[in-house]
Amino acid sequence: MNDNTTDFYNDILSNLTTVAEALIEAADLKAGSLVVLGCSSSEIMGHRIGHGSSPLTGKVVVETLLRIFTDRGIWLAVQGCEHINRSLVVEREARERFNLSEVSVVPAFDAGGSAAVAAYAFAKDPVVVSSVQADAGIDIGDTSIGQFVKYVQIPFRPGITEIGAAHVTCLHSRPPLVGGERAEYAFDRNAWMNRLEQEEESRED
Repeated sequence: MNDNTTDFYNDILSNLTTVAEALIEAADLKAGSLVVLGCSSSEIMGHRIGHGSSPLTGKVVVETLLRIFTDRGIWLAVQGCEHINRSLVVEREARERFNLSEVSVVPAFDAGGSAAVAAYAFAKDPVVVSSVQADAGIDIGDTSIGQFVKYVQIPFRPGITEIGAAHVTCLHSRPPLVGGERAEYAFDRNAWMNRLEQEEESRED
């Protein structure tokens, strides 16, 4: 690679690291969490999505995220394009852990995309699944990942707005708030203890 190319991919690595670490903090991701990646290598390279797939770019993106997430025990699912029905590449262990439905396809550059191909190549035991319900997600190139992130989804702006030439944004999630006017959303242990003491005192009387 020439110096300009090296600088371009170093910038991708640096910016992607910033995005991933910001998402981990904002979403409070822990070991066992699942993150979905939607990535258009075409958009990163300045082309229209689906019209300039870059194997090297897909490799750099997936390799960088795997390094960050795997070190923390976080699973990564990589979304393919519509030509494989947006199926996702995961490790077989993740498929079993999250009870995901396997499909029969292998991602290719023209049917799946460079990121999905890279994820398949890097995986110890890759499988492709039809859907996931991830705790959070990274969308590089406006690929649309919302269907694969748990409800309720929360948009997150990671500070970095672009990876290469591609727009980048994130999602994380929280459980739905349910109930009516009496519902509470934080547990007050002191209040619980006080109610117990009051009841015990009243029974003694």
